[in-house]
Amino acid sequence: MKNIVIIGCGQGIGLATAKLLSKDSKVIGISRSYNPEVEKLHIKFHKLEILEGNLDEIAFPEIIDGLVYTPGSINLKPFNRLTIEDFKNDFEINVLGAVKTIQKLLPHLKKSESASIVLFSSVAAKLGMPFHASISASKSAIEGLTKSMAAELSAQKIRVNAVAPSLTDTNLASQILSTSEKRESSAKRHPLQRVGNAEEMAKMTAFLLSSDSSWITGQVIGVDGGMGNVKL
Repeated sequence: MKNIVIIGCGQGIGLATAKLLSKDSKVIGISRSYNPEVEKLHIKFHKLEILEGNLDEIAFPEIIDGLVYTPGSINLKPFNRLTIEDFKNDFEINVLGAVKTIQKLLPHLKKSESASIVLFSSVAAKLGMPFHASISASKSAIEGLTKSMAAELSAQKIRVNAVAPSLTDTNLASQILSTSEKRESSAKRHPLQRVGNAEEMAKMTAFLLSSDSSWITGQVIGVDGGMGNVKL
């Protein structure tokens, strides 16, 4: 049975991934927020703010087969209203938290025969979208990190890939999807005429962690309703 670490398992895509993977893997979940739904899962849960907390306080298994980093941000503002602190905060959440986690768990991942790391980008890193300057910058960094780490860790047979969703129906996107009108408008922007859901992202994550994707590394895979490549 594989040992999988999920950062951000308290809600959204992280929670959906924990639900899916806990059926046949040993999941260690870390989140700054507690969700009663986590209690229903057969996972080891640790409440920790990934940027400020001390990962040394957690007893990780000697061998880790998969690492999933799901924390993100949706900070949509006109460029002239974005502060340097906005850019710093988004970069810390999206990039530095991932870097901190990978550096801590790398010795454990190296002991696996087939380790896989899954990070999260965004369709906004590929498409120029208004009001997305800060999130696009940090998610573009995630894509660069994914490719660089895939190259560097290939000798240890550690695969590194990223999932790039478009708008997904989670708590993080609740304000964007707060009314039926907003939801309909968001759906129509996608070639497949709907927004995504956390379960779809979880299934792609599970695939990238599995042996079915054993010859895939350094990839950024769009799960975006066609937005990244299809023009209406």
